[in-house]
Amino acid sequence: MQSLEAELERARDLDTDELADAIETIGFECTRCGACCKAEADDPHTATVFPDEVRELQDATDYDWRDVARPMPYGLDGEGEDAEGETFEWALQTDACGDCAFYEEDDDGTGACSVHADRPLVCETYPFSVALGGTSQPMGEAVDSVALEGQRGAGGTGGEAGMVRAHECEGLGRDISRDRAEDLADALKRRAVRELAEAIAVRDEYDPAYPDDGVVVHDSEGAKRPDGSEYEG
Repeated sequence: MQSLEAELERARDLDTDELADAIETIGFECTRCGACCKAEADDPHTATVFPDEVRELQDATDYDWRDVARPMPYGLDGEGEDAEGETFEWALQTDACGDCAFYEEDDDGTGACSVHADRPLVCETYPFSVALGGTSQPMGEAVDSVALEGQRGAGGTGGEAGMVRAHECEGLGRDISRDRAEDLADALKRRAVRELAEAIAVRDEYDPAYPDDGVVVHDSEGAKRPDGSEYEG
C-alpha cells in the first residue's frame, strides 16, 4: 500500500487530457434529477466538504457554519444534537428530509443547486472520482471505470494503473462535449489533490480529544466543535 504522500504525488502528476478522454469514454450529461443531492432510503445525503469550502459557502450565503456543514456522522454515537464522540471532516448540511440543504426542486421535479457557482469539488465532479491504486477508494462502489495508462507503474506500484471511476447516476452514458469533459477533468484533478492533501493534514494535526460531551471534528486545521469554533479541550 502506498503512503498518502506517494498518492499525492501521483495525483499531482495526473494528465488532465487523459482524464478527459476517460470521461468522454464513459459519457455524462446532468439530467437535473437531483438524486445526488437527496437522501437515499433512510440515509441522509452525505457529501464531504473542506473547511475553506465551508467558509466560501458562508460568504456566498451569510449562513452560520452549522447551516453549511455538519460533522461527518461516521463513528459518532447518537444523531443530531444528541451525537457524541470524535469524527473526521465535514459533510454538507441537510434539511429535515435528509436532502442537501442547498438543493431546490421545481414543481415538475427538476432539481437545482442554490449555490451552484460555489458548490464544493465533490459536487462539481459528481458522478466521477479518481482512484490511484493505493489507499484512495472514494465514494463507494463504481458502476463503470476507465484505467489511466499514464498512471501505470507510477509511484512504484508494480504496474497498477489508476482509474477514473463513475458512480451511479442516470446521466452516465450520454454524449459529452470535449470542452465539458476537460472542465470536469480539471476539477477532478484538483479534487484528487485536495482530498489527499487534506488527509495528510488531518493525520498530521490529529490529537485525540476525548470530549466529555458533544462532538469534536478533526479536519486539516485542527479540532473543532460543530459550530466551527476551535476545540480547546
